[in-house]
Amino acid sequence: MAGDAFEPRVTVAAVVERDGRFLMIEETVRDRLCLNQPAGHWDAGETLTEAAARETLEESGYPFTPEGLVGVYTWDTPDGERTFVRFCFHGTVPDTPAHEDLDDGIVRALWLTRDEIAEQAALPGRVRSPMVLAAVDAWLAGVRLPLAAVQHIA
Repeated sequence: MAGDAFEPRVTVAAVVERDGRFLMIEETVRDRLCLNQPAGHWDAGETLTEAAARETLEESGYPFTPEGLVGVYTWDTPDGERTFVRFCFHGTVPDTPAHEDLDDGIVRALWLTRDEIAEQAALPGRVRSPMVLAAVDAWLAGVRLPLAAVQHIA
């Protein structure tokens, strides 16, 4: 409607690649099981990089160290009800998770190849959004922006 404020949902995500496999999470969303990168909403009082580190730890159990930005993605849900703006960071995690107590709705963390992610993305509703594979493909294409590209002005 004209005059309504446009209020996109700001989210963060982590792209972590190790030996050709990407850190993913399997989560239950509206009674269906789907794949996503560790990702979630940006909370008040934190920087975008802090949000990415927090969400990755909460959803995968791995402490995440952001090293740069893969990209900023926008996506409108198919029903047109919501628009998401996703800041997708790349970085590293240790070899083993710090804990196995994951957020509500998260079934498990797993490591998948790009082809395995693409196979799942071809199934309706199996991958959380098209931003997931887009970020993996950008990473594989060599897209790397410095963390300085994202500034938090206090």
